[in-house]
Amino acid sequence: MALSIPELELQHESHPSDGNILIELKDLSLTYGSGKHAKQVLNQISLDIREQEFVAVLGSSGCGKTSLLRILAGYEQPSTGTVHVLGESRIAPNAEIGVVFQHANLFPWLSVQKNVEFGLKMKRVPKPERKAISSEIIARVGLEPYMHYLPYQLSGGMKQRAAIARTLATEPRIMLMDEPFGALDAITRESLQTFLKSIWKQHRRTIFFITHDVDEALLLGTRIIVMNQSPGIIGTDMLNPIFEDGGSTSSLRKSKEYAYLRESLLERM
Repeated sequence: MALSIPELELQHESHPSDGNILIELKDLSLTYGSGKHAKQVLNQISLDIREQEFVAVLGSSGCGKTSLLRILAGYEQPSTGTVHVLGESRIAPNAEIGVVFQHANLFPWLSVQKNVEFGLKMKRVPKPERKAISSEIIARVGLEPYMHYLPYQLSGGMKQRAAIARTLATEPRIMLMDEPFGALDAITRESLQTFLKSIWKQHRRTIFFITHDVDEALLLGTRIIVMNQSPGIIGTDMLNPIFEDGGSTSSLRKSKEYAYLRESLLERM
């Protein structure tokens, strides 16, 4: 049933109460450089993310979204504060944390199938099992006819499907996604948004998804975080009251609730 505007407003600062906490940040700050050249990028970030959440992180360029993702991935360490991901306080890149960037970053000398198998190979999964897993996932993302193609033979959208397939192959508990559709044309972008939402519905992986697009956040996120800059802080943290497992994207965009939330989030950015 559609929510009224007052009901939407009441839900703006809601938080999920069930599910295991997979990501826990407490008073996390990040500063680059030192002395008079020091630049604080993140300031006092406290955040819990639970199992099966699809968290869409909104913010303008320079607000620290990517820096926060890099800390969660283990590529950087915070200057102060604590971070726990999957129960670990010292985070390092591992197969349980999958990362998808704006550009697919496929190995150009490997076929689609070999790219998808790469993480499995690093985990020492036997070759026959690797092939079986990669073939199934490639079919699921609609790239079966192109599994032996090299990346340069693929369109931008196909490359991103391959990158998502490579991440899914290792069955990570958390997927970190840094504006994965930002460089794509509007039609391909919407197609991959629908694809990613269907993947989330099937597997319920916890997803931390960075975007600067309010529409994308409303269409994908079960929860929406707005980061403000100078330095980066969390300005808004809300459940998405119009997130639906079903229903068409076009009907959602036409709703009064969608228009209201879109305007509200733009103001908060």
